[in-house]
Amino acid sequence: MSEFCQQMVKNMKYMALIIALAGAIGVNAQASKDKPKVDKLCGCFEVEFKYAETFSPDKDYKFHDRESISGGTELTFPVEVSDKRIVMQHLLVITDSMIIKHWSEVWTYENPVLWKYEGDKVWTKQTLKPEDVKGKWTQTVWEVSDEPRYQGVSQWMVIDGKPTWQNTTDAPLPRREYSTRSDYNILKRTNRIAINDSGYIHEQDNQKIIRTNGSDKLLAEEKGINSYKRLPDEECAAAKYYWDNNKVFWGKVRKSWEDYVNTHSSIALKTKVEGKVLHDYLFALEKEYRLKKVTDKDIDARILGEINKFITDGKQNVASK
Repeated sequence: MSEFCQQMVKNMKYMALIIALAGAIGVNAQASKDKPKVDKLCGCFEVEFKYAETFSPDKDYKFHDRESISGGTELTFPVEVSDKRIVMQHLLVITDSMIIKHWSEVWTYENPVLWKYEGDKVWTKQTLKPEDVKGKWTQTVWEVSDEPRYQGVSQWMVIDGKPTWQNTTDAPLPRREYSTRSDYNILKRTNRIAINDSGYIHEQDNQKIIRTNGSDKLLAEEKGINSYKRLPDEECAAAKYYWDNNKVFWGKVRKSWEDYVNTHSSIALKTKVEGKVLHDYLFALEKEYRLKKVTDKDIDARILGEINKFITDGKQNVASK
């Protein structure tokens, strides 16, 4: 485990969750054997993202970016931990002076609540039966703004000696797509996370779906391979400094979303307001708060105000505190 993750473990009992997660990976001595590998999800990584559209049922379909490759340096670390829940934050390291708050993921054990993505920025709450989540972990992925993205439920297994988690779920378009196209509205994602000796691989087999009135039409299929290769901690030192100076603000943002999600049965959001996405507003507010242009007394209300701009049903706006 990286020194940065070890430092956080001391205060957050991260090892308790590693043990619990490892126990879910296997049913016998195999779990014990793979226990040390689970910490590969935490640390400083060199990341590479590869995507390619591979098939379309329409012979006249024009493939978009038949092969797309990008990458960089990313720090992933736990910000909240309990016995059955861990919140992992991702930070992109562009330069020592440019750090970008990236997406976050929450892992919960035997979680009966699942938010199903319906399309067009609408999610509905479902309650699963205890037998459907027994021994399983839910991965909840949140956007840069900490607004919802997608959830999936599955059991960790050992495949070819590697701890692996796999699930298929509907999701909104990723930023690499919604910023350039609007010819489909559902990304049916098959996510496969496989931990290896140097980090882990996030493999995707995706279907790009046009959903209208409950009917789905396949537009194209896509293959994605995101690799996370461990780097020395010093490569991500700037990200740790950034988080130390901004974690209070983003903790408040996360808490605002959690309060909303926990008290509603559906979520409907706008993609943009006055040409900007939600994280544009939050990044600007983060800067104001860091420069003390917004006080601790006012910051919660300001955060709620930005979130409420994007909630489409006025009756469901986040309540002011």
